[in-house]
Amino acid sequence: MIRKAVLKDIDIILEITKACAVKMVLNNIYQWNEFYPNKQAFLRDIDCEELFVLEIDESIIGCITISTFMDEEYAPISWLTAGSNNIYIHRLAIHPIHQGAGYAQHLMDYAETYAKNKHFDSVRLDTFSQNSRNIKFYELRGYKRLGEIYFPKQSEHPFFCYELVF
Repeated sequence: MIRKAVLKDIDIILEITKACAVKMVLNNIYQWNEFYPNKQAFLRDIDCEELFVLEIDESIIGCITISTFMDEEYAPISWLTAGSNNIYIHRLAIHPIHQGAGYAQHLMDYAETYAKNKHFDSVRLDTFSQNSRNIKFYELRGYKRLGEIYFPKQSEHPFFCYELVF
């Protein structure tokens, strides 16, 4: 079941994202660190009602932020659609013990259906250029790579920006 996150979910969400960060580091992917994702980002997501969790057998195993806010880092990208009617995906995470079972696909299906049902023009996101698994994941879903941005607190390597137009 996918539902909106509430404040009591924060600790488990942080456990999930920290476990994901550890797994990425073990695979030489330095995408998430002590600066990101952080509690303040998730609290803001909950306040905006943009954070969703995936529960299996009443346990949270993943999360996704589905936002209408475009971060300033995205401004230089030549997006395929105008910037006023888009969804932005952030902080997609599935606990490592549940990865590989299609749960990330399930969360993305939910986000894309949400965007279509609310008549948004597209879904936009970024993913780390050194995370080939994520790159393949989004490209197989039909997302088009449009450019790169940098988050210096996270990595010296770029993040690729993608968009899926409906």
